[in-house]
Amino acid sequence: MPNRPVSRVIENREFLTAVPTDDARSVARHMRSHGAGAVLVVDEDGGRLLGICTERDLAYKLLAEGLDPDATAVAEIMTRDPQTVSPERPFGHVLHMMFEGGFRHMPVTDAFGRPLGIVSARDALGLEIFSFREELKLRETLAEIL
Repeated sequence: MPNRPVSRVIENREFLTAVPTDDARSVARHMRSHGAGAVLVVDEDGGRLLGICTERDLAYKLLAEGLDPDATAVAEIMTRDPQTVSPERPFGHVLHMMFEGGFRHMPVTDAFGRPLGIVSARDALGLEIFSFREELKLRETLAEIL
């Protein structure tokens, strides 16, 4: 299961986008209305990924700093140039990258940097996480032996 490609995880799933000039309040409302924890920020011309705005960005960079959500562009609080993954990568690899990087969302992009979807930590819930955990234990055991 962790070996299935990311494209299978994100297939037939919508994801949210915003442009850098969108205000933080409208982005937060968009996220709330779709039950999403993140929005991918893309350039208006080619749709290339510029950043990601997550619930954490809204809480830590906007609310905690006392910024005006109506006057703050999402570009000011987004995480710029986030780590991305190609759709061919195994899902288990993405989970490992997310764990190591300490983040909960991973944008999936094509070869031109345009978003195709987003993998969330929620995707790991269920039986797949148990398989992943067992595979990690096996790898750690093999690493100790070698």
